[in-house]
Amino acid sequence: MVRENLPLVGYIARETASRLPRHLDTDDLAGAGALALVQAAQAFNASLGVPFARFANTRIRGAMIDQMRQRDWATRSLRSRARALATTAETLTVALRRTPLDAELAAASGLTQAEIGEIRGGQDRATLLSLDSFTTTGEGLAATLRDPAPCPEDALVAAERLGYLRDAVAELPARLRQVVSGYYLDQRPLTELAQELQVTQSRVSQLRAEGLEFLREALGRLLDSDARAGAGASTTPAPGARGRRREAYVEAVARRSNQARRADLGRYHDDSNADGVRIY
Repeated sequence: MVRENLPLVGYIARETASRLPRHLDTDDLAGAGALALVQAAQAFNASLGVPFARFANTRIRGAMIDQMRQRDWATRSLRSRARALATTAETLTVALRRTPLDAELAAASGLTQAEIGEIRGGQDRATLLSLDSFTTTGEGLAATLRDPAPCPEDALVAAERLGYLRDAVAELPARLRQVVSGYYLDQRPLTELAQELQVTQSRVSQLRAEGLEFLREALGRLLDSDARAGAGASTTPAPGARGRRREAYVEAVARRSNQARRADLGRYHDDSNADGVRIY
């Protein structure tokens, strides 16, 4: 009985397909219908005088409707109200020869405009789109989606750069660190920093420039050549006391943390999700 009536499942599935939600296809209904056909064969009683095809037809249609309801994100009440609203809208469109306004639709349906908006919103939330491509060229919804997060390799490089920057700022001499962090991280004006340090604004500008030179020196020498933060930074320390001072600074930055701590992806993602990047 199952083999002979199996084509009935495909026929009913195709007939029901016009009422399918977008996230269901004929195969979903055919699977539910085939299972219902087997159950109908097990429960069939020929002595009742009902042909098996008619008996199975009822079981198959019921199983397909249940499948549609289970997979549908909208409630039965919402679907019923939406169908009634669509019927009213079609009637008004024919009568008015244009798309009815919400006020006209509300008057004809007995609903308020707010209730009409709720019905439409419920339909939109229950509408699913497939991420599979709609065309043979690979174009479709999936092709338009982009993950804004960096790939693991880029995130690791960025995390290491940020780790070096933290170490470089932390190892700056106290006054240089105060000016650099105050001006670039805290967005404080130079006049305010000058008053705090009890120096002139010109001197604060010199300290800021000197701090940036220290940062460029350290980052330019410690980062890989393809990820240098200080473009044009010198890789050879200057001679004399100034050179020794910068060399000591670069060595201190290099010793401050190991590679695993610098390239801490967890801390990097926390910083990226914060309102602003926390250097230290």
